[in-house]
Amino acid sequence: MGTRALFHHREEEQKEERKHSLEMSSRTRKKRFKTSSREYNLRREADILELEQRGQKRVCFGNDMEKMEEEVMRICRLLRVRADRRALRRKALEHACLEKELLELLSGRAPMFWIPLRAHAVWESMDVTLACTTLGSPVPQATWYKNGIPIDLRRAPAGKYKMGNRFGMLTLHISRCSMEDSAEYSVEVKNQYGEAYSFATVLVRKYYGKESGFDSEIYKRELLQDSDRQELRLQGREASLTVPCAHKEDEGFYSIRVPSLQGDKEQTTYVFVRDAAAATAGAPGSPLNVKCHDVNRDCLILSWVPPSDDGGSPILGYLIERCEAGSEQWLQCSAQPVKSCRCPVLGLAEGQTYQFRVRAVNKAGTSHPSKASDPVTTHDPSRDKRVTVIPYDQGRSIEISKDDLEGDIKIPLPPTNVHASEVREDYVALAWDEPDPRGREPLNYYVEKSLVGSNSWQMVNLDLPANSPRFALFGLAKGKSFRFRVRSVNKFGISEPSVPSPPVTAGAKLAPPPPPSQVLAFRDTKTSVVVQWDKPKDGLEPLGYYIYCRETGTEEWQTVNNKPVTCQQFTVPGLQPGKEYVFCVKSVSEAGLSESSPETDPIVVRPAIACPSAPRGFVLLHCGKTEMTIGWKAPKHKGGTKILGYFLDQHDHSEPDWHEVNTQPIPRRVCTVSSLQEGHLYEFRARAMNRAGVGPVSEPSDLFRCEEWTMPEPGPPHDVRCSEVRDSSLRLHWEAPLYLGAGPVTGYFLELCEEGSEDWKQINKQPIGSTHMKVSELDPGKCYIFRVRAQNKAGVGPPSLPSDPVVPKTKPGTKEIELGVDEEGFIYMAFEAPEKNEDSEFIWSKDYEGPPDPDRVQIEEKGNRSKLILKEPSEKDLGVYSVEVTDVDDDISASCTLTKEDLDKLLKRSHEIRNPLIKLISGWNIDVLDKGEVKLWLQVEKLSPNAELHLIFNDKELTSTPTHKINFVREKGLVELIIQDFCADDKGVYTAQLKDGKAKNQFPLVLLDESFAKVAEEAEAKRRQWKKKQGPHFIENLTWKVLESCEVLLSCKVTKADEGLYKAVVSDNRGEDSTQLELTKGALSATPLKIQPTEEGIKIYTHVKYYTDYMKTTWYHKDKQLQSRDRMRAGSTMNQIWLHILEPREDDKGKYTLELFDGNSSHKLSTDLAGQVFEDALAEHKRLKEAAIAEKRRARVVQGLPDVATIMEDKTLCLTCCVSGDPYPEISWFKNDKVIVFKDRYKMDVKGSMVTITIEKVCNEDTGKYSIYVKNKYGSETGQVTISVYKHGDIPVATEQEIPAGVTTKKAK
Repeated sequence: MGTRALFHHREEEQKEERKHSLEMSSRTRKKRFKTSSREYNLRREADILELEQRGQKRVCFGNDMEKMEEEVMRICRLLRVRADRRALRRKALEHACLEKELLELLSGRAPMFWIPLRAHAVWESMDVTLACTTLGSPVPQATWYKNGIPIDLRRAPAGKYKMGNRFGMLTLHISRCSMEDSAEYSVEVKNQYGEAYSFATVLVRKYYGKESGFDSEIYKRELLQDSDRQELRLQGREASLTVPCAHKEDEGFYSIRVPSLQGDKEQTTYVFVRDAAAATAGAPGSPLNVKCHDVNRDCLILSWVPPSDDGGSPILGYLIERCEAGSEQWLQCSAQPVKSCRCPVLGLAEGQTYQFRVRAVNKAGTSHPSKASDPVTTHDPSRDKRVTVIPYDQGRSIEISKDDLEGDIKIPLPPTNVHASEVREDYVALAWDEPDPRGREPLNYYVEKSLVGSNSWQMVNLDLPANSPRFALFGLAKGKSFRFRVRSVNKFGISEPSVPSPPVTAGAKLAPPPPPSQVLAFRDTKTSVVVQWDKPKDGLEPLGYYIYCRETGTEEWQTVNNKPVTCQQFTVPGLQPGKEYVFCVKSVSEAGLSESSPETDPIVVRPAIACPSAPRGFVLLHCGKTEMTIGWKAPKHKGGTKILGYFLDQHDHSEPDWHEVNTQPIPRRVCTVSSLQEGHLYEFRARAMNRAGVGPVSEPSDLFRCEEWTMPEPGPPHDVRCSEVRDSSLRLHWEAPLYLGAGPVTGYFLELCEEGSEDWKQINKQPIGSTHMKVSELDPGKCYIFRVRAQNKAGVGPPSLPSDPVVPKTKPGTKEIELGVDEEGFIYMAFEAPEKNEDSEFIWSKDYEGPPDPDRVQIEEKGNRSKLILKEPSEKDLGVYSVEVTDVDDDISASCTLTKEDLDKLLKRSHEIRNPLIKLISGWNIDVLDKGEVKLWLQVEKLSPNAELHLIFNDKELTSTPTHKINFVREKGLVELIIQDFCADDKGVYTAQLKDGKAKNQFPLVLLDESFAKVAEEAEAKRRQWKKKQGPHFIENLTWKVLESCEVLLSCKVTKADEGLYKAVVSDNRGEDSTQLELTKGALSATPLKIQPTEEGIKIYTHVKYYTDYMKTTWYHKDKQLQSRDRMRAGSTMNQIWLHILEPREDDKGKYTLELFDGNSSHKLSTDLAGQVFEDALAEHKRLKEAAIAEKRRARVVQGLPDVATIMEDKTLCLTCCVSGDPYPEISWFKNDKVIVFKDRYKMDVKGSMVTITIEKVCNEDTGKYSIYVKNKYGSETGQVTISVYKHGDIPVATEQEIPAGVTTKKAK
């Protein structure tokens, strides 16, 4: 059927063609005859008229007629040819249309949008064009809509809309947009196979221009105006916005827009308003967005938003305060905190203006007050409905109140429609309609309540009648239902009660909202991240969301926004480049904040990967007869990743089409294009490609003529760029020209000019031979551009393409190369680049001539940090080292000059680290002890447990023996040698050799000649004295004294506790006499028994002047002999005899007796441990026991910290101490008496009793006094250490203790 229909269609076409041909030939002939006769008649009439005018008669010759007829026939043939051509063209066109329709019928396709519409935001009075691209067969028909209504050009203002459809590209042009043009626009495309739609929103913003001066605008969602709350300044080329007293309500994105001839320029920043420091530690942040609703004569509804920071404990409620206009006295509205973020306020005066503010309360305290609400005046909201205004007489009016027409109403009618407008956990808000008619007199209302099921009614506001048809009841019983009714009252009386309301039950406690779900974080810029989330699945619509972030490796969450955001996407600004963060989100409602959403995956702050921008700055570097070498500049924006290559196109100016130069990307920015035609003009364009794809095409280059260069001067240098941009200086780099001319390049001249100027100034008077140069003495406030010319023996060549504009000013956060010595003693140079992306590389060079010699240096990279280590430092390594980061949009580079002086300091420091010396605190000391022993000792810095000691005496190593005892206390760094019998054999040289890891040292002591003799003499004297005191001896020598009776008294004093025979002898030349005393009776010197409570029990004891083994002691309790056992322990010392009762009980009361036998007789001492004596002793024992337990269990620093310590910059400080206590104590660290917040470089680790604080990369700011404070319920204790940080190459003070990085410090007891 299809084939037959096709043949039939072709037969019909042939018939139509034949018919059309016949009609065309007939029409042509007819037209030819008419044309020739008419022309002949006209000429004949013209000739006759001319003869008549002359009065002569002329005859027309045959040759004239023949010429005229030939001309006529030529014209006819020409006309016929033209007509045939038109007929053939029309026939071909119709045939082509038929074939096109046939193809479309055979390949029909429903319409689709290849490029859909996109949203636009424009300023008022500007034009906007909406465009999209469609595909479909046959070509679809398009219909435009505005807010769902078709756009009719006939009804729209003239020229308002212009619609276009060209080759599938649909456009809608809207001229001079007004606020009414803000709408949703859509386009419908339809053909016989289907239809498609595309939508876009056009937002028109109102623009307020300036009368004169700087034309700019600052807006936050809407245009900001100068006011008391904010001050706008526009001066010269600067614009500023000042908010004198900022609140959290002022937080948000602020933008400044500057219109210009090239389009609007806009900059946006996010202003974060932080909560003021709480007056009480742990108190919450202040609420915000306090607003008034449903304002009546004496009441209103107040709402607010909870704060983002609860201070670490849940918010218990909110306190409402009010202030009357003109007063600064704030009064509390509620006695108890309200639990939700919405509450009625009663008891207001009609016509009075109020402001309100709110405070949040938790267990730690009360927050700062919120920003005061906007002033609000209480009024009767129904007044406008009851007053009729009649205008008259050009602006005058008459007000007629409905109350004045109801003067006959005396006793008021009851209110109607009593119902609960709001039901909350804390309150129930009632509302009703005023009686109609209400009367002239003012009305008040009394509210009554009744428990459902009861017939008794109770008036609830007898003391405070309501002036408005609104009332709130607080504290209704939970779980019970009530009904309410209202009575109206005026000066004439009270109305009947209204119809009771439906049953009302106090609302259940508002549940916190559920947290958002599907929280995701995406890379945005080098300092921001985009966070997205989904709405909570259940519950009411949240008031907004709070976002929180935390740097990976820390535990402290930071608040991102103190003002809730209502959208489901937020760009988190102000993050540290290269750092890793996680994020979470909380929902906000009247009930408070939700739980935290699940954390996002960790994300590193880096720019999002995108296609690169277009290349720029095309320049001709070399030209032959049929080839050109083209160079260009890299894209300004590389898309956050490495440029993989470029695609170059060429265009012959004499041809319409562009042609590809390469099908594979070119890695370099220089390309030689061959197979060109000499003398032709060519232009070029390029695209850049990275991992995200191929970027947009560049603008075409200038036209370059393909003519072989024969000039003797060199060609232009290329790739002129700036690096190491600092205040007043920078370094310029360029590449040598590709065309050398008549000879090699002998030097370069540099030129500069200010941006916008054409006044080029030469920088160097003499040519320089290198392709780099440092430019100094620049003005940091100006913008410069540079270019370079090459010179050879023939002269100076053309200038290079100018560099990008640059301002010689150090950018904030610029990093420099760090020069120092690491922990292992290697000299290094390090550079950190937080803005580095994943594909960036660190390129090191020496003296700008290429990479350093790999045999002399080693390069290590870790994250955003690169480290160059000198393997064997020497003078060969002196020079300028520079580093540059590739594949970033902004220049990241630095340089460092290693001089001989620097190298010497670093080598010295390296030697100290590789060969460290154990520091001496106190040199050799010699002490002679009481027994005549000689102690030799010295003290060094604290040593590790693995430290070793070798004590050498006269080339022989000593070991610890009873006569030569060696003590080595590593924790204190103490070395002791105690010599029992110091004699001549101990004369010589003592050397203490210490080794602790890599650190070592030795300390000699010479004991010879006079120094030895002096020590030996002192030791011998003290040894004799000690031996003397071991037996009976005189404490005071014999003395004499003449008494009043003229008698001579001889006296001496002996040791009091020495038993023995004492003898006195008197003699002269006449003879002698003697007397003696045998001292054996010590029991007579015993004191009465005493009772002493102790922490173990009760102690009964007596003092004696001396006690010896032959004296026997026996203890009795209630005349029963006691034996020393577990609870009863008897004992004695030289001066005391005691009985210790452990864990005393009631059966321990009674009389205790001590029997002493001195060898001759017995003596008894007794005491009664009973009654109040026992009770007092038992109570004191318990107190001492509890005190001992508390002292044993109290928090303390068992092994503390050194007093003073020093450490070199950029090392890691690790301080360790041991703590004890039961229960385990709370631990806090302080720096200069301020609590240390453990984040970033500060970390604390607790493992059992070991507490360690680690400070990474210490700097000068870390110098100060550090202390650890431990506390439990039994007590507290503090340990302190002073840390001093010195720079690389500096020598620390000798009296301080240096802490190598990573060494744990421990304090000796």
